[in-house]
Amino acid sequence: MLAPRVIEYPTSDGRPLGETDVHREQIIDLIHALEIYFRGRSDVYVSGNILLFYEEGKRRKHRSPDVLVTLGIPAGQRDYYLLWEEGKAPDFIIEVTSKSTRMEDFGIKKALYAAIGVREYYIFDPLREYLTPSLRAYRLQGEEYVPMTGAPMVSAVLGVELRLVDDRLRIFDPGRGELLPTRAESQARAEQEAARADREAARANEALLENERLKAELQRLRSIARED
Repeated sequence: MLAPRVIEYPTSDGRPLGETDVHREQIIDLIHALEIYFRGRSDVYVSGNILLFYEEGKRRKHRSPDVLVTLGIPAGQRDYYLLWEEGKAPDFIIEVTSKSTRMEDFGIKKALYAAIGVREYYIFDPLREYLTPSLRAYRLQGEEYVPMTGAPMVSAVLGVELRLVDDRLRIFDPGRGELLPTRAESQARAEQEAARADREAARANEALLENERLKAELQRLRSIARED
């Protein structure tokens, strides 16, 4: 009896991460913010630009969501997302769109995501090339997406708000009452914390040296007193 053929799934579709620097940075910042929001949760998978295969054994049946979150599956790195192995579709997907991808984002991807059960689907046009307003949001009802309205946009799935701040899409944490940081903001904050730690260490070292100096001076004075 022949052993079943092992399917090797590709890990890249050869397409760049984002059409422009703005698209790429927006994708990275959204993933970063959502990773911070779910930090410490072992049952939430946050990723983006990963190949999602939706038919077992079909190497070409895939799409690559820009940002995705799946609740109820293990966190951790993956080479690709196999729908039948994970046992469920992502719950939340964002596509950072452009003129060159709009047909796919509003056509094939939208239909596919609804069919496999993605509960919330967002499309964001960071350069405002064709969308006004620049953010569109959809929630799955039955087998079809219905538009979501409101500002800020509230994700019932994740419990966060999606806000436009200086033409960038940001994640707002209602529980903490603040915008979750971009990658650059996190880096700046880390550098500030490191600088503060260095200053505190320097002050502690100065205090130690001063204490040693005072002890030496006290010892000297005691020696003089004994001689007298």
